[in-house]
Amino acid sequence: MELIIDNRQDKLEVKEELIEKIKDIISECLDYEGYDDDYEVSLSFVDNKEIHQLNREFRGVNRPTDVLSFPLLVDEEFDVDFGEESLGDIVISLERAFEQSREYNHSFEREVCFLVCHSMFHLLGYDHDTEENTKEMREKEELILNKLGITRE
Repeated sequence: MELIIDNRQDKLEVKEELIEKIKDIISECLDYEGYDDDYEVSLSFVDNKEIHQLNREFRGVNRPTDVLSFPLLVDEEFDVDFGEESLGDIVISLERAFEQSREYNHSFEREVCFLVCHSMFHLLGYDHDTEENTKEMREKEELILNKLGITRE
């Protein structure tokens, strides 16, 4: 698994320990869904201003968000224009992740790990557009995070 990281913000430090956890999460998500590790994921860390612009441009929502997912897997087929090995792009506002970690009373690292896991399931074709789909996605996210010992404490 290749993880391409682009840190485009300077408000919060991204420690190597967090990067290792992120790699573990991505590998676990792939393994859980029956994929091998021969895939690439692009991960960008941004601030609220940049994710606000992206959210407005790509989703028509005029406010910042915590994470955006840009999957290249469509109907279980890869977009050949991007190559078979690329699953897609994840964009996380570390500023918003920090705010949410305070709101939810857990660590910044746990919040970033949750957002990566959540976004990975989007890249793998899952969505939370119905109550049933939301439940399925949440169960998968919690299973992966718990397996890796990433808890809310």
